[in-house]
Amino acid sequence: MKNFKKIYSILLVTASLSLTQCSTSFLDVSDELAGQLTMKEVFDNTAYTRNWHRNVFTGIPNSSGMILDAAALTNPWAGASDELKMAQGTLRTLNSSGFNSGNAPFHRWGSLYTLIRQANLFLENAHEIPRSGDTDYIDATELAKMKAQVRFLRAYYHYLLFEQYGPIPVIDKSIDPSGSDIDFERNSIDEVVDFISNELTAVTNELDEFITDQNYLALPTKGVALAVKAKLHLYAASPLFNGGYQEALALTNPSGKKLFSAADPSKWNKAETALKEFIDFANSGKYQLYKVNTNGVYDPDKSLYELFMSYNAEIIWANPNQSWGAINGEGVDRRSTPRSENAGFACIAVTQELVDDFFMNDGLSIEESPKYSEQGFSTAGDDITGRTEVGTYNMWVNREPRFYQTVFYHGRKWHLTNRVVKFNRGNGNDNTAADHPWSGYLLYKRISRNVHNQGSFPKSHYRPSIIFRLAEFYLLYAEAMNEVNPGNPLILEYVDKIRERAGIPKLKDIKPEIIGNKDLQREAIRAEMRVELATEGQRYFDVRRWMIAENDAGEGGQGGLFYGMNMGATTESEFFKRTSYENRAFTREMYLYPIPLNEIQKSKKLVQNPGW
Repeated sequence: MKNFKKIYSILLVTASLSLTQCSTSFLDVSDELAGQLTMKEVFDNTAYTRNWHRNVFTGIPNSSGMILDAAALTNPWAGASDELKMAQGTLRTLNSSGFNSGNAPFHRWGSLYTLIRQANLFLENAHEIPRSGDTDYIDATELAKMKAQVRFLRAYYHYLLFEQYGPIPVIDKSIDPSGSDIDFERNSIDEVVDFISNELTAVTNELDEFITDQNYLALPTKGVALAVKAKLHLYAASPLFNGGYQEALALTNPSGKKLFSAADPSKWNKAETALKEFIDFANSGKYQLYKVNTNGVYDPDKSLYELFMSYNAEIIWANPNQSWGAINGEGVDRRSTPRSENAGFACIAVTQELVDDFFMNDGLSIEESPKYSEQGFSTAGDDITGRTEVGTYNMWVNREPRFYQTVFYHGRKWHLTNRVVKFNRGNGNDNTAADHPWSGYLLYKRISRNVHNQGSFPKSHYRPSIIFRLAEFYLLYAEAMNEVNPGNPLILEYVDKIRERAGIPKLKDIKPEIIGNKDLQREAIRAEMRVELATEGQRYFDVRRWMIAENDAGEGGQGGLFYGMNMGATTESEFFKRTSYENRAFTREMYLYPIPLNEIQKSKKLVQNPGW
């Protein structure tokens, strides 16, 4: 719907106030007061105050930004993990070449500390502006709501920094960038978590409990605050931040403060409590898994597709800003369309490692299911799901619905033209173009199936960029419960809610032997997260917080040989062979992102993350 494109003017880059990052300090904001206005003149003006408030929202991530040189607050993370191979931009070579502290891309540091400073200035200076005749005004109720939203954003931006860098400086007041004391140490993990958690707790009940007005759906609500707090505590309990990263245990500020502490199992209890608080709120009627019935029968295919096509009750929070683009222009829709279709660019490829991790239609992995085969092609009656054509390579037959919603493979028909798409030599989508699908698969998830660069078909389709949705939190809740009490029957109940919506059998029915086994349940939860949240931007951070990123590729590993089909094959029959297209780099320092080198060089107090 068109009005989603202008939700609360969050995308507004303020015309009255030029807010740009200064290159000399992460605390600087240059040209804050356009026209040499004083701070008092800005916050005595209703329009300026509201513009300032809205500008603080500009750090909310855009999960649909995945192409070319996607920024840190978009979604480079799917292409930087074992989910996708991007044929364009920084990510084309980054995975194989690696990076160092001086040239690492995708930093959130400068942009978010800029916005944190803007938030602090707003909280310190914004005030009621009384009515005077017919002039606009800001009353106590509006001011309180604006301050609660800005306070939430300040906490949320600290959370995003923590997610990427670990312990960070907590900045809870505005700092004069021209002053003498603008150098700050990093706070410890526990201090960062406590600050964010306490801030979120303080504003939770000051935010709207729920918003139904389509013009304001991007505003943070009570549910959003509870969700951020829940993920924060889950991160804090995870091995990376909770004693599992041995190199980080020795990390110490110049003052002597240790930044990481030894493992504390009780942090899982905090995580479970925070997640239960959110789940209880969600289950009170605020959110629900998106499901569609067709002729009175549950339809997993429609459910899994339409979930991403518009706002719905599963979405906890989304950014109205989006980069899906137009099929005849730039954006994910065009970049995920075969070149053999009008205007397609075919350059966002799914890794074979992700292909392998989708379940079969019987709910079992490809290693467990008797239905899986990499030999030959299907004949009539082989595919009991009816989702593939006769003659499909058997690797892709009888897979679960999420596979077909995520992966476009060789020999599949394009949804609008019904043309068979192939990726071997001579079919328009091969490796003779520099920006080809390196693995022989294309991303299919979240792209619109309504757009087509021909005739009267729409050329673009607006949908939001989802930040949080309920399915993720069902799985996070199961994860936390399993670490606290693996015998809790709710663990598989919440995993099975996701599997039921996905159209596959429940674990309690097909794998009862895992019930109560912490290790096996943990493995099942992680496997479910892998496919349910595929390419949405979370996998990069999950494999790091679990500390499995150094495993072999295909087992959570982010380094080593990555595979696809044989794009170099000269005949179609040779195409159906696992072939490595890239040797990816991963070393242990990559568990945490390096603090920008220029910040380390100009500071006497900031210490770098281990190994950088």
